[in-house]
Amino acid sequence: MPKRQKYKLLFIALVFLYTGLFALNKKVSIQDILDKKYTTKLSSKKLFMQQVSNLSYDEQDKFMLGFSFYRIPWVEAPSATTARDGLGPLFSANTCISCHPNNAIASIYNDKGNISRAYVARLSIPSDGSKTHEDYLKYKGFIPEPTYGGQISLNAAHGVPFEAKNQIIYDKKIVTYPDGREVILSSPKNDQASALKDLSYGKLHKNTAITKRLAPALVGLGLLDMLNDEQILANQDINDSNNDGISGKANIVYSPEFEDFRVGRYTWKGSTASVLHQSGAAAHNDMSLSNPLFPNENCTKSQKECLKAPKGDNGRVSSKFDLPMERLEAIAFYLKNLKIPKSKITEKSGERLFSQIGCTSCHIPEFTLANGYKIKPFTDILLHDMGEGLSDGRVEFKAGKNEWRTPALWAIGKYKFATGKEPELLHDGRAKTLEEAILWHGGEGDMSRKRFMNLTKEHRDEVLRYISQL
Repeated sequence: MPKRQKYKLLFIALVFLYTGLFALNKKVSIQDILDKKYTTKLSSKKLFMQQVSNLSYDEQDKFMLGFSFYRIPWVEAPSATTARDGLGPLFSANTCISCHPNNAIASIYNDKGNISRAYVARLSIPSDGSKTHEDYLKYKGFIPEPTYGGQISLNAAHGVPFEAKNQIIYDKKIVTYPDGREVILSSPKNDQASALKDLSYGKLHKNTAITKRLAPALVGLGLLDMLNDEQILANQDINDSNNDGISGKANIVYSPEFEDFRVGRYTWKGSTASVLHQSGAAAHNDMSLSNPLFPNENCTKSQKECLKAPKGDNGRVSSKFDLPMERLEAIAFYLKNLKIPKSKITEKSGERLFSQIGCTSCHIPEFTLANGYKIKPFTDILLHDMGEGLSDGRVEFKAGKNEWRTPALWAIGKYKFATGKEPELLHDGRAKTLEEAILWHGGEGDMSRKRFMNLTKEHRDEVLRYISQL
């Protein structure tokens, strides 16, 4: 072999050896690789809208198709825009993104000072013990109000009366710390006279429970979907066998996707089992789009104009749904493949105190997925009794009136980058700060609340700074 060729081969070998040693020295881990795939360091209004890395060309097409149907407004039928003419007849919003601004948490009031479309009123009534009501509880999780259904529609198609309008009247109470500092807490009144006005179809059932819900941020849905049921169920302690005052339980819900019963993962009470399930429910409840999981029109028997209204075409030949499965799956795919903002924890004292006062009993910091990636959502995805102060009078499958799914805290301090305003927290947006959200904790969260209140002002601030860095 010529000497020149020998030197060339030796040089190539040395390059490979150096490259291997360099990579070995850097100790690139699975966590590092997947971190780049799933997280973003962006700090702009688009930080919750970034596509995960390394999608194939076909997956990118599906992602963009889902984003299109998530973002572009639907219209009422009949319309020349046949791909999107299934809106209504009764509806609150005409796009998904109008309730999830830049995929972050919504606000109670819009920029014009009016109550936003993302703030909805859910309705339910107690069971009368009939077979019909028992079936509702088994397969829907609640019993809808007979005239207005399960959720008030704020808008309607031409010729159809809307259902009602939201209104908010607050009760206020003062919470006093041991050091004398006072905080005023506000909660919306949910009696019929205070919560709604301009009811178009007559009075509500006399025993109707009204609960207001604010659309949450769409953070890490795909990563939570990758948890298996056993990982969630492992943290149940229904009978509080360890006597720590925490007795979380999973919500077991009916899945129209699989036609069986599964662990609930999403919504404020954990009443949907998958991102596809939640996407179909939101399309049906908020925009009245029929789809394979929720095939019926969103009208009750007494809403004659709604039942007679024109139906959409949607460019469909073989599908009878406003939102066919291919498009519903694309929306779910889009939501499951969004990056999460990367956290940077510098508040170490707050981290220690967060654990010491018991917050990590429910807001579990970390899970390891099957691919080895460690996610840090700060939730156990379980239901907890949060006391009478947070009761909404509504059951959803196994979730009682006082019970709520532990909300994930990841990226909670970054919502304001996307919306330009401080987030409103808890299921109905009553908490205007992280501190107020903590002070609303009762029931199983009462001991942690008391421990927080007994900290010095300096230490309380450290806990709040830590949460904002998650």
